[in-house]
Amino acid sequence: MTLSELIKDFRISHNMSQRQFAQRCGVSNANISMIEKNLNPKTGQPLVPTLPMLRKIAYGMNMTIDELFAAVEGFRVDLSTDNPPEIAADTITFPVIGEIAAGYDCFAEQSYDTTDTVEIPKSYLKGKNQADFLVLRVRGESMYPMYLNNDIVLVERSEEKPASGQILAVRYEDFATIKKVEFDDAFEHVKFIPINPMYPTKELTTEEKEQFEFIGYPKVLVRNI
Repeated sequence: MTLSELIKDFRISHNMSQRQFAQRCGVSNANISMIEKNLNPKTGQPLVPTLPMLRKIAYGMNMTIDELFAAVEGFRVDLSTDNPPEIAADTITFPVIGEIAAGYDCFAEQSYDTTDTVEIPKSYLKGKNQADFLVLRVRGESMYPMYLNNDIVLVERSEEKPASGQILAVRYEDFATIKKVEFDDAFEHVKFIPINPMYPTKELTTEEKEQFEFIGYPKVLVRNI
Protein backbone atom coordinates (compact mmCIF):
# COMPACT_ATOMS: atom_id res chain seq x y z
CA MET A 1 0.00 0.00 0.00
CA THR A 2 1.28 3.46 -0.88
CA LEU A 3 1.17 6.48 1.43
CA SER A 4 -1.45 8.05 -0.83
CA GLU A 5 -3.66 4.96 -0.60
CA LEU A 6 -3.22 4.75 3.17
CA ILE A 7 -4.33 8.34 3.67
CA LYS A 8 -7.28 8.00 1.29
CA ASP A 9 -8.44 4.80 3.00
CA PHE A 10 -8.21 6.47 6.39
CA ARG A 11 -10.15 9.54 5.25
CA ILE A 12 -12.89 7.46 3.62
CA SER A 13 -13.26 5.15 6.61
CA HIS A 14 -13.54 8.19 8.91
CA ASN A 15 -15.72 10.21 6.51
CA MET A 16 -13.17 13.04 6.31
CA SER A 17 -12.43 15.55 3.59
CA GLN A 18 -8.83 16.41 2.72
CA ARG A 19 -9.21 19.67 4.60
CA GLN A 20 -10.52 17.96 7.72
CA PHE A 21 -7.69 15.43 7.64
CA ALA A 22 -5.11 18.18 7.12
CA GLN A 23 -6.47 20.05 10.16
CA ARG A 24 -6.31 16.84 12.18
CA CYS A 25 -2.63 16.40 11.25
CA GLY A 26 -1.75 20.07 11.72
CA VAL A 27 -0.59 20.56 8.12
CA SER A 28 -1.91 22.48 5.13
CA ASN A 29 -4.58 21.11 2.84
CA ALA A 30 -2.18 21.67 -0.07
CA ASN A 31 0.34 19.28 1.49
CA ILE A 32 -2.22 16.49 1.84
CA SER A 33 -3.42 17.08 -1.72
CA MET A 34 0.14 16.78 -3.08
CA ILE A 35 0.79 13.63 -1.07
CA GLU A 36 -2.41 12.00 -2.28
CA LYS A 37 -1.56 12.90 -5.88
CA ASN A 38 2.09 11.89 -5.27
CA LEU A 39 3.17 14.90 -7.28
CA ASN A 40 5.45 17.84 -6.56
CA PRO A 41 3.93 20.64 -8.69
CA LYS A 42 7.24 22.54 -8.75
CA THR A 43 9.24 19.71 -10.26
CA GLY A 44 6.59 17.51 -11.85
CA GLN A 45 8.23 14.58 -10.06
CA PRO A 46 6.81 12.21 -7.41
CA LEU A 47 6.58 13.96 -4.05
CA VAL A 48 9.25 13.14 -1.44
CA PRO A 49 7.77 13.97 2.00
CA THR A 50 9.91 15.06 4.92
CA LEU A 51 10.19 13.03 8.09
CA PRO A 52 8.51 15.77 10.19
CA MET A 53 5.59 15.73 7.73
CA LEU A 54 5.32 11.95 8.03
CA ARG A 55 5.30 12.20 11.81
CA LYS A 56 2.35 14.62 11.63
CA ILE A 57 0.48 12.35 9.24
CA ALA A 58 1.11 9.36 11.48
CA TYR A 59 -0.21 11.35 14.44
CA GLY A 60 -3.33 12.26 12.46
CA MET A 61 -4.02 8.58 11.83
CA ASN A 62 -3.38 7.58 15.46
CA MET A 63 -0.23 5.73 14.43
CA THR A 64 3.39 5.82 15.47
CA ILE A 65 5.96 6.68 12.81
CA ASP A 66 7.14 3.04 13.02
CA GLU A 67 3.62 1.80 12.30
CA LEU A 68 3.37 4.19 9.35
CA PHE A 69 6.60 2.87 7.82
CA ALA A 70 5.44 -0.70 8.43
CA ALA A 71 2.12 -0.06 6.67
CA VAL A 72 3.54 1.68 3.60
CA GLU A 73 5.64 0.06 0.89
CA GLY A 74 9.16 1.44 0.45
CA PHE A 75 9.28 5.13 -0.40
CA ARG A 76 11.77 7.99 -0.35
CA VAL A 77 11.94 10.48 2.51
CA ASP A 78 13.52 13.94 2.50
CA LEU A 79 15.79 14.01 5.56
CA SER A 80 17.19 17.50 4.93
CA THR A 81 14.70 19.27 7.21
CA ASP A 82 14.65 16.68 9.93
CA ASN A 83 15.66 17.99 13.35
CA PRO A 84 17.19 16.04 16.23
CA PRO A 85 15.05 15.58 19.33
CA GLU A 86 15.13 18.44 21.79
CA ILE A 87 17.47 17.55 24.60
CA ALA A 88 15.95 18.35 27.96
CA ALA A 89 17.98 19.33 31.00
CA ASP A 90 16.92 16.20 32.91
CA THR A 91 18.65 13.32 31.12
CA ILE A 92 19.75 9.77 31.85
CA THR A 93 23.06 8.35 30.67
CA PHE A 94 22.76 5.04 28.82
CA PRO A 95 25.67 2.87 27.75
CA VAL A 96 25.53 1.98 24.08
CA ILE A 97 25.85 -1.72 24.85
CA GLY A 98 26.22 -3.10 21.36
CA GLU A 99 25.34 -2.89 17.73
CA ILE A 100 22.09 -3.85 16.11
CA ALA A 101 22.26 -4.75 12.46
CA ALA A 102 20.02 -3.11 9.91
CA GLY A 103 21.53 -5.57 7.45
CA TYR A 104 22.14 -9.28 7.81
CA ASP A 105 25.87 -9.42 8.32
CA CYS A 106 26.59 -7.49 11.53
CA PHE A 107 27.10 -9.21 14.85
CA ALA A 108 25.77 -7.66 18.03
CA GLU A 109 28.50 -7.29 20.61
CA GLN A 110 26.53 -7.55 23.83
CA SER A 111 28.87 -5.96 26.34
CA TYR A 112 28.44 -3.36 29.05
CA ASP A 113 32.19 -2.78 29.17
CA THR A 114 32.09 0.34 27.02
CA THR A 115 32.79 4.05 27.25
CA ASP A 116 30.27 4.74 24.47
CA THR A 117 27.31 6.50 26.12
CA VAL A 118 24.38 8.67 25.12
CA GLU A 119 22.20 11.13 27.03
CA ILE A 120 18.47 10.38 26.75
CA PRO A 121 15.89 12.88 28.05
CA LYS A 122 14.18 11.34 31.05
CA SER A 123 10.80 12.33 29.65
CA TYR A 124 11.29 9.79 26.83
CA LEU A 125 11.07 6.96 29.35
CA LYS A 126 7.43 7.88 30.09
CA GLY A 127 7.84 7.27 33.82
CA LYS A 128 9.40 3.82 33.40
CA ASN A 129 12.71 2.67 34.85
CA GLN A 130 16.02 2.85 33.03
CA ALA A 131 16.26 -0.95 33.35
CA ASP A 132 13.22 -1.23 31.06
CA PHE A 133 15.30 0.11 28.16
CA LEU A 134 18.56 -0.49 26.37
CA VAL A 135 20.45 1.50 23.75
CA LEU A 136 21.87 -0.07 20.60
CA ARG A 137 23.74 1.30 17.60
CA VAL A 138 22.47 0.59 14.08
CA ARG A 139 24.81 -0.85 11.46
CA GLY A 140 23.68 -1.17 7.86
CA GLU A 141 21.20 0.51 5.53
CA SER A 142 18.40 -2.03 5.02
CA MET A 143 15.96 0.05 7.10
CA TYR A 144 16.70 3.31 5.25
CA PRO A 145 15.21 5.89 5.47
CA MET A 146 13.80 5.12 8.92
CA TYR A 147 17.15 4.07 10.37
CA LEU A 148 20.56 5.01 9.02
CA ASN A 149 23.97 3.48 9.60
CA ASN A 150 25.37 4.64 12.96
CA ASP A 151 21.99 5.74 14.35
CA ILE A 152 21.46 5.12 18.06
CA VAL A 153 18.12 3.63 19.10
CA LEU A 154 16.46 3.51 22.49
CA VAL A 155 14.66 0.17 22.70
CA GLU A 156 11.96 -0.56 25.26
CA ARG A 157 12.29 -4.12 26.47
CA SER A 158 9.19 -6.31 26.31
CA GLU A 159 8.45 -9.97 27.00
CA GLU A 160 4.98 -9.90 25.43
CA LYS A 161 4.53 -11.56 22.05
CA PRO A 162 4.30 -8.83 19.40
CA ALA A 163 1.85 -8.70 16.53
CA SER A 164 3.01 -9.74 13.07
CA GLY A 165 3.98 -6.89 10.78
CA GLN A 166 5.51 -4.60 13.41
CA ILE A 167 8.97 -3.06 13.36
CA LEU A 168 10.88 -4.74 16.16
CA ALA A 169 14.27 -5.19 17.74
CA VAL A 170 14.97 -8.92 17.73
CA ARG A 171 17.83 -11.35 18.18
CA TYR A 172 18.46 -14.62 16.40
CA GLU A 173 21.59 -16.72 16.81
CA ASP A 174 24.37 -14.16 17.39
CA PHE A 175 22.64 -11.40 15.44
CA ALA A 176 20.51 -8.53 16.61
CA THR A 177 18.50 -6.59 14.09
CA ILE A 178 15.75 -4.02 13.58
CA LYS A 179 13.26 -5.24 11.02
CA LYS A 180 9.64 -5.38 10.08
CA VAL A 181 8.86 -8.92 11.22
CA GLU A 182 6.07 -11.04 9.79
CA PHE A 183 5.10 -14.49 11.06
CA ASP A 184 2.13 -16.85 10.98
CA ASP A 185 0.13 -18.01 14.01
CA ALA A 186 2.03 -21.29 14.19
CA PHE A 187 5.36 -19.45 13.91
CA GLU A 188 6.33 -21.79 11.08
CA HIS A 189 7.29 -18.96 8.75
CA VAL A 190 9.20 -15.95 10.11
CA LYS A 191 10.33 -13.22 7.73
CA PHE A 192 12.52 -10.16 8.20
CA ILE A 193 11.36 -7.47 5.80
CA PRO A 194 13.61 -4.44 5.18
CA ILE A 195 12.20 -1.04 4.26
CA ASN A 196 15.00 -0.35 1.82
CA PRO A 197 13.92 -2.06 -1.43
CA MET A 198 17.56 -2.72 -2.30
CA TYR A 199 17.68 -5.40 0.41
CA PRO A 200 15.91 -8.79 0.14
CA THR A 201 13.40 -10.28 2.52
CA LYS A 202 14.92 -13.00 4.69
CA GLU A 203 12.98 -16.04 5.91
CA LEU A 204 14.54 -17.65 8.97
CA THR A 205 15.67 -21.24 8.82
CA THR A 206 14.50 -23.79 11.39
CA GLU A 207 17.76 -23.38 13.31
CA GLU A 208 17.51 -19.59 13.27
CA LYS A 209 13.89 -19.69 14.49
CA GLU A 210 14.97 -21.79 17.47
CA GLN A 211 17.35 -19.01 18.48
CA PHE A 212 14.87 -16.22 17.74
CA GLU A 213 14.27 -13.82 20.63
CA PHE A 214 12.11 -10.70 20.73
CA ILE A 215 14.03 -7.86 22.40
CA GLY A 216 11.57 -4.98 22.34
CA TYR A 217 10.24 -1.98 20.49
CA PRO A 218 12.37 0.84 19.06
CA LYS A 219 11.13 3.99 20.81
CA VAL A 220 13.59 6.85 20.32
CA LEU A 221 16.01 7.55 17.50
CA VAL A 222 19.14 9.57 18.31
CA ARG A 223 20.88 10.86 15.20
CA ASN A 224 23.76 13.27 14.67
CA ILE A 225 23.04 15.69 11.82
